[in-house]
Amino acid sequence: MWLKPDEILLKNAFKLWVTEKDNEYFVLQRRRGYGEGGGGLTGLLVGTLDTVLDSTSKVAPYRILHHTPDSQVYWSVACGNFILLSLVWSGVTREEIFQHWEWLQQNIMRTLSVFDSSEDITSFVQGKIRGLIAEEGKTSLVLEDDPEKFREALLRFEKWFEIPTEEKLVTYYSCSYWKGKVPCQGWLYLSTNFLCFYSYFLGAEVKLVISWEEIWRLEKTSNVILTESIHVLAHGEDHYFSMLLHLNETFSIMEQLADYSIKRLFDKEAFEREPALSDPLQITKRGLEAHAKSQQFRTFFRLPKEENLLEVHEGFLWVPFSHFNTLGKICLSENYLCFASQDGSQCHIIIPMREVNKPDSGSRALTVFVRGKKALRFSEVRDFQRLANTIRSRCGISASPQHSASPEVTRSHVPLRPLLLEKMKEQSWDIHFSEYGRGTSMFFTRKTRDLIVRGVPESLRGELWMLFSGAVNDMATHPGYYTELVELSLGTSTLATDEIERDLHRSLPEHPAFQSDTGISALRRVLTAYAYRNPKIGYCQAMNILTSVLLLYAKEEEAFWLLVAVCERMLPDYFNRRIIGALVDQAVFEDLIRENLPQLVEHMTDLSFFSSVSLSWFLTLFISVLPIESAVNVVDCFFFDGIKSILQLGLAVLDYNMDALISCSDDAEAVTILNKFFDSVTNRDSPLPPTVQQALVSNNGKASHVGVDISELIREAYEKYGSIRSEEVESSRKRNKLYVIQTLEDTTKQNVIRVVSQDVRFNITQLDELYNLFKRQHFLSCYWTMKSPALLHHDPSLAYLEQYQLGFQQFSELFSLLEPWAFCTYKSNLSLWVFRLIDENQDGLINFKEFCCALDTLYSSSFTNKLKFLFKLHLPPEEESLYRAVAHVTSLLLRMEEVGRRLQEPSSPSESEKAAGTSPAEDSSTEQGPVTPESCDTSSSHNSQDAGSELSDTEWSFSFEQVLASLLNEPTIVDFFDRPLNIQTKLGLARVAQLKLKADKGKDSKGN
Repeated sequence: MWLKPDEILLKNAFKLWVTEKDNEYFVLQRRRGYGEGGGGLTGLLVGTLDTVLDSTSKVAPYRILHHTPDSQVYWSVACGNFILLSLVWSGVTREEIFQHWEWLQQNIMRTLSVFDSSEDITSFVQGKIRGLIAEEGKTSLVLEDDPEKFREALLRFEKWFEIPTEEKLVTYYSCSYWKGKVPCQGWLYLSTNFLCFYSYFLGAEVKLVISWEEIWRLEKTSNVILTESIHVLAHGEDHYFSMLLHLNETFSIMEQLADYSIKRLFDKEAFEREPALSDPLQITKRGLEAHAKSQQFRTFFRLPKEENLLEVHEGFLWVPFSHFNTLGKICLSENYLCFASQDGSQCHIIIPMREVNKPDSGSRALTVFVRGKKALRFSEVRDFQRLANTIRSRCGISASPQHSASPEVTRSHVPLRPLLLEKMKEQSWDIHFSEYGRGTSMFFTRKTRDLIVRGVPESLRGELWMLFSGAVNDMATHPGYYTELVELSLGTSTLATDEIERDLHRSLPEHPAFQSDTGISALRRVLTAYAYRNPKIGYCQAMNILTSVLLLYAKEEEAFWLLVAVCERMLPDYFNRRIIGALVDQAVFEDLIRENLPQLVEHMTDLSFFSSVSLSWFLTLFISVLPIESAVNVVDCFFFDGIKSILQLGLAVLDYNMDALISCSDDAEAVTILNKFFDSVTNRDSPLPPTVQQALVSNNGKASHVGVDISELIREAYEKYGSIRSEEVESSRKRNKLYVIQTLEDTTKQNVIRVVSQDVRFNITQLDELYNLFKRQHFLSCYWTMKSPALLHHDPSLAYLEQYQLGFQQFSELFSLLEPWAFCTYKSNLSLWVFRLIDENQDGLINFKEFCCALDTLYSSSFTNKLKFLFKLHLPPEEESLYRAVAHVTSLLLRMEEVGRRLQEPSSPSESEKAAGTSPAEDSSTEQGPVTPESCDTSSSHNSQDAGSELSDTEWSFSFEQVLASLLNEPTIVDFFDRPLNIQTKLGLARVAQLKLKADKGKDSKGN
């Protein structure tokens, strides 16, 4: 175990210890009397002495010391555990101390070379070891089970980073943060919305706060100095965290928190069906880990998104076709019992609880009886009684309907050879069903994949698609759901239905099935029903092509559930406004090209070309580029292996055309080569009528390539690139998703800034910083609640300018940081008036353009426009009292009004005499300094009476021009509005104070 660094003087110490390993900075020693040889008489005496001492005085038989070349002082940093009853040290403890030694060699030794002095090296080692000790103490217990330590960490977290108290700290780790070439030992804090690091090293404080939604890259890396570290890219800066005791666990939590923020803040997902994530104030490390496991469980077994992993047991399953027990994991969810082998046989099975009869348990074995099928026997299950009880409580919920095969495609005038091949395929599958089972409880094995690669018979295609995708379970558990959706959606008129109507006749127009109203109507019902079910997606181009193919081999309701499986599970985020999922898989595809096709990479350094070309491959599963009779074979593989099969086929296509692509001179020529290749792909085994195939060929043009059989192409893809693991693909998806989303966000920002810059005088840099502040303020309103106005009013169909909006509270906070009149007594009222003025549609939200135009007026506009803006703030008639706020700078207004009235009145002798006979006392009274608002009001009343009864009833008023004329006579006011203002200083202060202001408001509200 690691020890708190303690100074040791080694005078005469080497008589008691034997050095086993050493290097420039560390020494591994064994105490005499332990280990091999025993150490002779000295070792015997030392061992005897250690044995007779009480346990509190015992000395560990192994230790690791730290020292520097120019120092005689050693520091103990690690030791082995005690063996109380033996003089001979056990191999386990020796292994432990050597593991510590190897860790120091790999993680510390390379780092120490960057320090200039021995003192810095010793300080760093001491800090690192103390961090590891704290890490061991923390991870020895589950975080939620050690509230005292967690409370202390939470207090430090709140104190160091000044984050609002609502923020939920999830976990914390000891690590080193690389700032330049020198590592800083400190603590990494992971909360719901922030990644934070704090270090106080050699008198220097290092503090880092990064919001999860600001991260561009999150990945594990290694280099010459760092064996393994976590790399974070945010705001254009690289951050490296290393020397983590549990690096994989730390990285997994960081990945999950980043993904959670992306879904919640960018996609506005509410997590209504996931209690562990539904409240950002209650996120825990345990909840995140459970969510990740459930997600992996659902992805692997293709289960509905409502299923959660409840129990996992290790045991053996008797496999009847192999006649032996297979070791694997038994996984249970609310409605499914699943098994996946761990011995490399790639065997797994999915058993719906609705198909299970009461299990029989005894002698540490469990037999599960499936309706109408063979029994399954699990053995060597450690907690088999608990497993049996869980299955008993959940089995036999309801029987699932059996899938009936879709009607066979018409085969008139089909050549004999394809019919014979089709018959042979059917016989192969019949044999497979007899050995491995058929339907929902069929064993999935390598042999199943081999049959898929060779091609699925037309008569079985719909059944197998339903089974492999998991759609059969969706349909079984939702009887009548599709019919209800069709009734509700028919007759509705939305943007989605308009787009569906436009694309109906563009969906496989060459196929006979869609040359009549029957096929078109079925396609309309499926697409409209899905748009009604999932308005977040609605309808997206390419869905019509995919659904058309599904309808060729599945019944209408089955095609609907297949579409659900593709859009919501197998191709997540593909079919939406930004097609993020497809773009992410393009990035994954680029990574695979770099790894597997280096020759192509050397010739074409810009791989974005392949992303643009292959986008339609992924969106339509090659249906849009391959003849239909070949494309369905690709769809077969997709439903069995998921996106992995599409990636493999894409690599095989590029590999097949490698020489031609390398020799082409531009992108247009490369596109032509690939298009001609796809036109040449055929399916010699296809039983489709010649009329259909001829229509497809004529539609695509005659192929100039030598024909390539789709089965051979798929087989080659599996042979060359079948080693790609689904887990690696998912990991690459997570790694690239952050970058793809941030790239899209950056493009959106540039578009918004380009539009707004035409109406304001801020430069591009200032608009960029304003946009970042505005966007962050929007996110601050979403951090700690799921019911903020920005979330409740979010509409993904809105233009990019409207994607981020602020309610009054968020606007007021940001405006207070940027307004040029910050010292104004009535600044809270000013925020309210400004918000009312610029919220033109009165929806309680303002966008970035409205916000910038208001600030531009206050900072860069002319004196007249600034005053006009201020004047407009007081226009609402219900705010008459606000006129008095202007009255103290407009004391001449009423006099000007009176002069105007007198000029309009007919002159009379009596009035002239009266005016001429004014006493000096009256003149002197009118010349006494400035007139107060009260005296103006009094004077006005007397003058009105003198002007006649017809004017006494007229209400006084003034125009903006009169206000402007009055204010121009006040140099102080003119100077105030004309003084130069620099928003750059305000922007810098706002970046620092934005989060702190939210924290201070939270503390004030709690104090009250």
